[in-house]
Amino acid sequence: MANLAGPRIIKIRSEALQKMETKYGKYIITAGKADVELPSWRLERKPTDASTRLLWLDDDVIKGAFYVECVWYWKGSEQSIVEAHTHPFDEVITFFGSNPEDPQDLCGEVELWLDGEKHILTKSSLIFVPKGLKHCPLIIRRVDRPIFHFTTGPGGKYS
Repeated sequence: MANLAGPRIIKIRSEALQKMETKYGKYIITAGKADVELPSWRLERKPTDASTRLLWLDDDVIKGAFYVECVWYWKGSEQSIVEAHTHPFDEVITFFGSNPEDPQDLCGEVELWLDGEKHILTKSSLIFVPKGLKHCPLIIRRVDRPIFHFTTGPGGKYS
């Protein structure tokens, strides 16, 4: 006989309470990670009005999780926010515009270098970076409307 009650619905009262009361609540991330340790080639970013680090997931947050970082960009700059580097894992870097009339529009301009090649992004983009490929600098040159960015890789930590 079919389950007529439907799916079990859990109202989220607080992240801490949800994690205590439910079996899988620990897998829902709604906050950033405190005291993120970044590699030396990653420029230290203090909280500014140009961007907001929204969420962070790695092996420290949930054992066995891969690396994910989510950031909103509000303003452009001529300064690189990440210097050239490589990873021992594949990485996906993404940028999404916030224009509901044209989701392909990045709503700004992002400069990303891949192994010495300069790329200017003006469309919402997914970039696959194979392990070992030198990438960056990364410069958020112009932001006309907020740009959402996330990056992820199967490494347990960003390294």
